[in-house]
Amino acid sequence: MVFKDNSTINLVGAGLAGSLMAVYLAQKGFSVNVYERRPDMRKKEAEGGRSINLALSVRGIHALTETGMDAEVMKMAIPMYGRMIHDETGDQTFQAYSRDRKSCIYSVSRAELNKSLMTRAESYDNVNFHFGKICEEMDFASGKLTLKDIESGEKLVAPGDITLACDGAFSAVRYDMQKTPRFDFSQSYLAHGYKELTIPPGPGGSFLLEKHALHIWPRGNFMMIALPNPDGSFTCTLFFPFEGKNSFANLQTKEAVQVFFDQHFSDAVPLIPDLIDDFFTNPTSSLVTIRCYPWISGQVALLGDAAHAIVPFFGQGMNAAFEDCTVLSECIDQYGPDWGKIFEVYQEKRKVNADAIADMALENFVEMRDTVADEKFLFRKKVEHLLGQNFGPYFSRYELVSFSRVPYAEAYRRGQINLEILEKLIDGLTDLDEIDYKLAGQLINERLGADFSIPGFS
Repeated sequence: MVFKDNSTINLVGAGLAGSLMAVYLAQKGFSVNVYERRPDMRKKEAEGGRSINLALSVRGIHALTETGMDAEVMKMAIPMYGRMIHDETGDQTFQAYSRDRKSCIYSVSRAELNKSLMTRAESYDNVNFHFGKICEEMDFASGKLTLKDIESGEKLVAPGDITLACDGAFSAVRYDMQKTPRFDFSQSYLAHGYKELTIPPGPGGSFLLEKHALHIWPRGNFMMIALPNPDGSFTCTLFFPFEGKNSFANLQTKEAVQVFFDQHFSDAVPLIPDLIDDFFTNPTSSLVTIRCYPWISGQVALLGDAAHAIVPFFGQGMNAAFEDCTVLSECIDQYGPDWGKIFEVYQEKRKVNADAIADMALENFVEMRDTVADEKFLFRKKVEHLLGQNFGPYFSRYELVSFSRVPYAEAYRRGQINLEILEKLIDGLTDLDEIDYKLAGQLINERLGADFSIPGFS
């Protein structure tokens, strides 16, 4: 749909959300300028050791499909059908994400996805990228965006009517917005940070671990995960406390790192030949949750991590940002060219859902590091899948979030009810044959309604 509006739109940030939004806007006929502080990543090698893998699921795929990017992106995506749990002895246990063994999330390269989105956006005559431009000041009343060229130091004012801030968790635009009256802002860091390591491909580009799984080494207060790459390698991420007995603070020597990994990740050590070099070369990064309100001020709106940065433990950061783009696109189609109404409805629809996925991501961290190897947790997951088979689709919160487009807030609400039902059903039980399906039906009918299927499943 070509939108009949002569507005010029400035996007601050050419990351995943900014580049996808540029495609959406280009297809509606807007004139779009994208300003990015970094060099063009297609001409400069991406920085190593920082989140080079992402989990793509239904919400993100929907946005890519709407913009015609799905076929191109899925060529670089690897399906993951569940978690492969590695215990301390090296034994592995597979946990499917869904009762439907075809349901999966996809491992994708952040850099390659970003490059593809930028190239597609730039293919439109009405889109222009400007690299090496850092946001200096945002005047929300006038919409005046002042930038500085990093190389020359020259300042410039970007012409435009509307600005969308897609410049990440530490958004320069949001920083200026924080100075406006009655702006609520909070940021909270986990006591854990992360460091990335690499399992290289085997002979002939083979995979040294199961290709179609997200691998987890849960160790109580810390964990390591690994996601597959198309070249046969795996990107590993150690989530580890900054301080304490087992912490980054206590791994300061090569010997200490080797002893620690030999003790806790013995089956992974032989697969990481550059363990010591990677550990001391790659950065130790923090994990932050950012919430703010409002997301809009005058002719400016926040989008993606600039509005709602979350920790990565539900694999929804990118998907939530892409869903922002989808909803904003829908609002433009419905309410344009009234940008005040567009922004108002966009914020109303997304804020509550952004808060919900932030909460769920924090909760899922505890699940992944502490409970995925717990016998009660495993039994409950089996019962959860059986209830999905017997009473309707997507009974689990994980499935609602990852395999549907049900709003995050609704998925969170229903997930809490589902957990209460499960706890009542499995209390004192250890055998699946003991499950009282009559009681299950009664509880589901009482708490969720006779038919608890929800429109919006994909």
